[in-house]
Amino acid sequence: MTRRQFLLEESRLPKAWYNINPDLPVPPQPVLHPKTLEPVTPDFLSVLFPMALIQQEVSTERYLEIPEPVREIYRLWRPTPLLRATRLEKALDTPAHIYFKYEGVSPVGSHKPNTAVPQAFYNKEAGTKALATETGAGQWGSAMAMACNFFGLDLEIFMVKVSYHQKPYRRVIMDNFGAKVFASPTDRTHAGRAALAADPESPGSLGLAISEAVETAATSGGARKYALGSVLGHVLTHQTVIGLEALEQMEMADEYPDFVIGCAGGGSSFAGLAYPFLRENLTNGKKTKIIAVEPASCPSMTRGKYAFDYGDTAASAPVMKMHTLGHTFIPPSIHAGGLRYHGMSPSVSALVDHGDVEARAVKQLETFAAAVEFSRAEGILPAPESAHAVRVAIDEALEAKRKGEKKVILFNLSGHGHFDMMAYDAYHRGQLSDHEYPQSQVDEAMTHLPKVG
Repeated sequence: MTRRQFLLEESRLPKAWYNINPDLPVPPQPVLHPKTLEPVTPDFLSVLFPMALIQQEVSTERYLEIPEPVREIYRLWRPTPLLRATRLEKALDTPAHIYFKYEGVSPVGSHKPNTAVPQAFYNKEAGTKALATETGAGQWGSAMAMACNFFGLDLEIFMVKVSYHQKPYRRVIMDNFGAKVFASPTDRTHAGRAALAADPESPGSLGLAISEAVETAATSGGARKYALGSVLGHVLTHQTVIGLEALEQMEMADEYPDFVIGCAGGGSSFAGLAYPFLRENLTNGKKTKIIAVEPASCPSMTRGKYAFDYGDTAASAPVMKMHTLGHTFIPPSIHAGGLRYHGMSPSVSALVDHGDVEARAVKQLETFAAAVEFSRAEGILPAPESAHAVRVAIDEALEAKRKGEKKVILFNLSGHGHFDMMAYDAYHRGQLSDHEYPQSQVDEAMTHLPKVG
């Protein structure tokens, strides 16, 4: 009988995160001040983040110890299972072996607590009493609300308005943990009021929600810090518990992946699985193909420009070199709300630009088709974000079938879709459509990039 489950004992929970900084094949680009466009100082960043997280951003240590209070909470759901999708393999009639790391077993149903918990911990250690953050689909907001509840921190969340209405039950989870949730754009901040003045019916964007959260923290006189759910180096580092566990679990399966695949909006769930395997490519001569998958409607890596850009719509967050559609980008109201950011993590962007990571874009309808096919075979309903990785895993399995080759495919199922039923209902009713982001809008947005010498 083919083994399906590869489970690590609680004692095998990683004791350290993997930091890719010392292994990057290209030097990191500086982070710039949004006003002066000069390299930021720790003093500027300390308005938003505790010093422990700032130090993780620039650390050249390959492994960063996971504090025991964080590991104690991780043990509520970690280590997470690695599963072989044997029923999907049979449905596809493919010689490929398909594995997935299932992060939907966390209390809030996604990978996001992997960084929410340490961010809350380091803020608590630094004496922070309150945080502000943004959320797209609500996965990050739910995770941060849970983490702040565990550490006794007050939390305000700016949720992208279209997702606030599309995914009401994620908002209820945030309410349950005691967070205050606002549909962004709001009238609570200068950035929100300006957006509403320009378009009273604005659906919002992740960049705009970030602007509101950053403004709330920066103008609080030190009373409130800011927490970010993706993009930055410390966030991606915290997520590497996923890939570190998966490396051990693939050893249990006595196989090693030819492909490692993850969905990518800001880069955290993708990097969480991929970076430990990328380490093996960069330092130990492995040849795994690493694929980051984004929506065709928000194609920062496949159609955006690799350039310095602001991290938010209001141009108040730090400037980073990344693949970007421009900070003025307002995405279409697709249901993969966690993949609607205008930019991509600087480290992921650098690796795509250098050729170490392949970027692919897939359309909404084919993504939902893959999610339905996967759920009917494996019984798990993927989050729309995770379904992008499912789509490419199926594509590679079918390519292996066409060529008659056995390939080992590993993807990150970064969360379940139990709070995305409006999206699935719309798909089954034929009410979803594909969105191709117009090139004219990409070109126009590029004219607003900061002028970095």
